[in-house]
Amino acid sequence: MRIGTLGAGTVAQAIARHALAHGHEVVLSNGRGPASLAGLVGALGPLARAGTPRQAAAAELVVLAVGWPQIPEATAGLPPFDGRVVIDTTNQFASPPPHARIADLGELTGSEYVASLLPGARVVKAFNTLYGQYIAANPRHEAGRQVLFLAGDDADAKATVGDLTAAFGFAPVDLGSLREGGRLMQLGGPLSGLHALKQD
Repeated sequence: MRIGTLGAGTVAQAIARHALAHGHEVVLSNGRGPASLAGLVGALGPLARAGTPRQAAAAELVVLAVGWPQIPEATAGLPPFDGRVVIDTTNQFASPPPHARIADLGELTGSEYVASLLPGARVVKAFNTLYGQYIAANPRHEAGRQVLFLAGDDADAKATVGDLTAAFGFAPVDLGSLREGGRLMQLGGPLSGLHALKQD
C-alpha cells in the first residue's frame, strides 16, 4: 500500500516507521515543501519519499497529522478523495499545551469537522488518544498489545485501518461512529490519553 502523510512531525513519523517496517511505501509532506524533508526520508530508507501535500493526499491511504490550527490550510486544495481512507490523528487543541485550550465545535466532534473539510474521504479517527512515544514504540509488550481505539462512519474503512494497525502490532478496538466513538476519544472524553494493553 502507498500511504501519504499530511504533516511530518512526531505522530506522522511514528506511523510512517511502522508502515515502512511492514513493506508499505510512504509519501511524507508538510507545509514547508519536500526539500525540507530530504534528511528525514533519507534516514527512513528507500520506501520513503518526500512529496507535496497533493502528492501525499493522492495515496491509497492518507494520515492527517498536523496541529489543529493548521488543519484548514493542510486540507485546502487537495485532490478529490473518491472514497479513499483518511486516518485523522488530530486533537482539537485551539492552543497547545501547557496552556491548552479546547476548540469549541458545538455539536460536532473533531473528526466530523475534519470530515467536512475532506469531501469524498472515508475518515477514521485513530491514534489521537495515544501520546507520541506510545505510537512510536513497539506496540507488542510482554503484558499484551497496545490498544488502539478507532471510530468512523464506514465499516469497510474501519476494517482497513484495523487490519493495517493490527499488522503493526496494535490491538484495534472499534468504538462506533465519528459522533459516538469520536466523543469518547476526543479531548475531554473518557478515553483521551488512556494507554491500555490487551492480553492475547
